[in-house]
Amino acid sequence: MAECPETAHVGEGDGPRCPTSEDHALLEQWDVLQSGMRRLTDQLLDDVETKTGLAPSSFQVLWFLLTAPENAAPMNQLAATLGFTTAGTTKVADRLAEAGLLERHPSPCDRRVILARLTEPGLTTAVTAALTLADALRKRVVGPLGAQSFGSLVAGVGAVDPAPRPRDSCG
Repeated sequence: MAECPETAHVGEGDGPRCPTSEDHALLEQWDVLQSGMRRLTDQLLDDVETKTGLAPSSFQVLWFLLTAPENAAPMNQLAATLGFTTAGTTKVADRLAEAGLLERHPSPCDRRVILARLTEPGLTTAVTAALTLADALRKRVVGPLGAQSFGSLVAGVGAVDPAPRPRDSCG
């Protein structure tokens, strides 16, 4: 561990302090977790892209719609899922619409809300992509960890998720 500057001492007032060995170990664990998950996610999404040609953002949209009621969701929910701006989400939706995988139309609940809905080819592509991801997860994650450890990991991450995604059938 690097030396602390002389002005930073553990436990002295509210000023800067050095990380303890416990802090350092915790931060190293976090680094392993977050960087490993990022690399694993990239690898899993590469598997999907190789099999289906879907970019990760396109797959995320199709997966979200595949699991949404009636395979449709408001565009603002897609933006929240992707973590994109409205313009960025519109670009992804435009590409998927041009490919014939989704269509957009006003919500029957509120005509101001635009819903994205899977088309039949979109449904087929989404199912293929989802099954590809499921196979990759079994091979790369569940196999090495075991089903019980994987379930515990999912439960643990779910418990600390600061913003779980709500689903609304009529947006």
